[in-house]
Amino acid sequence: MFRTSTAVYVLSFLLLNPLVARGDVVVDWNAIMLTTMSGQSPFAQARFAAIMQAAVFEAVNAITGEYEPYLGTISAVPGASAEAAAVAAAHAVLVHYFSGQTPALDKARDVSLATIADGQSKTDGIAVGEAAASAMIALRDTDGSSPPQFYLPTSSNPGEWQLTPSCPPAGGTFLHWQNVMPFAIQSSSQFRSDPPPSLTSPDYTRAYNEVKTFGAADSTLRPQDRSDVALFYAAVVPVAVWDQVSEQLAVAYGTSLSQNARAFALIDMAISDALVSVMETKYYYRFWRPETAIHNAVADGNPDTEPDPNFVPFIRTPCFPSYGSAHASGSYAGRRVVQEIWGAAGHSIDLVAPSLNMTRHYTSLKQITDDIDDARVYGGIHFRTDQHAGARQGWRVGQYVIAHWLQPRGH
Repeated sequence: MFRTSTAVYVLSFLLLNPLVARGDVVVDWNAIMLTTMSGQSPFAQARFAAIMQAAVFEAVNAITGEYEPYLGTISAVPGASAEAAAVAAAHAVLVHYFSGQTPALDKARDVSLATIADGQSKTDGIAVGEAAASAMIALRDTDGSSPPQFYLPTSSNPGEWQLTPSCPPAGGTFLHWQNVMPFAIQSSSQFRSDPPPSLTSPDYTRAYNEVKTFGAADSTLRPQDRSDVALFYAAVVPVAVWDQVSEQLAVAYGTSLSQNARAFALIDMAISDALVSVMETKYYYRFWRPETAIHNAVADGNPDTEPDPNFVPFIRTPCFPSYGSAHASGSYAGRRVVQEIWGAAGHSIDLVAPSLNMTRHYTSLKQITDDIDDARVYGGIHFRTDQHAGARQGWRVGQYVIAHWLQPRGH
């Protein structure tokens, strides 16, 4: 991800380089947000992104009035600047959660606001944005995202999740995330996945042998492109994927400030809620990871799953249960919303993993999620059945969010 010291550079480059196609302040501050929160967990990133984008939407919508509000408590005087409101809301949220980056964020705010004419409209817009940020921060202050909780297995039965080398002594991580208050869905269990396949089923056997063959660190059968994909999507998490996509599509299709504020809010709320949902599913079923399964296949009751005690996954296994895939759940939720707004295909999208100096080009949203699914299997950390479950769950979350929230007025 981008280094945090480049936060001002990101915005200044967008604003001052005439060769770069750029969007509005909503798009600009999305890029600043991704820079600011790089290094956070995928779950924290999704939560921070949803808070900021909901605040930006609420501020802009209080002025434009095009959509049903999220909070409904923010008002604006006639003539207030929606652009100033968006900048102030984004800045206030980021400064609250990332106070150590206040100097860079203040400079970025000043650069943004300098493009807006001084006067009462600008002053009133800033007040609206700050009010929206304060309201969203207050709403999420006790949302269950802290303190952290951990899980220690109580059984070593086949299929039961066990600690992996990435785990801290306290046990499985993000146990508490299933209790985080959703932004849009009714509860974390609303879209719980169906149970994982039995260990003797054909589906499990196929999934086991696929990840064992292609997901090992020393696999000679994994194509280089799939190795690249596994590394890429280990570095680029759901919010970074779909917010990068959305930045480019917003510019390419020329969607308005108000439309973009709504789009980013829906996308990031859906991703966050999908990640809450998937953690509820993970700890409800507590299904073992491939490296545990492959080490202990002699005890799984399936004659078609040969053990390999020396199996090491190509990428490091996250420290929580396998079923379903969090990257799939978050990404399919994001894809569902993006697809509703800008369409499924006919695009030109370049996703960047700065920490790896890698770029991947896509022309459809399905190509992206196909790569994400392969990434987790060829990375050796998920069964294909985990990906299918996460995909179905995320799609349903995304569908619910776009059907129930931030609808056009009079819809």
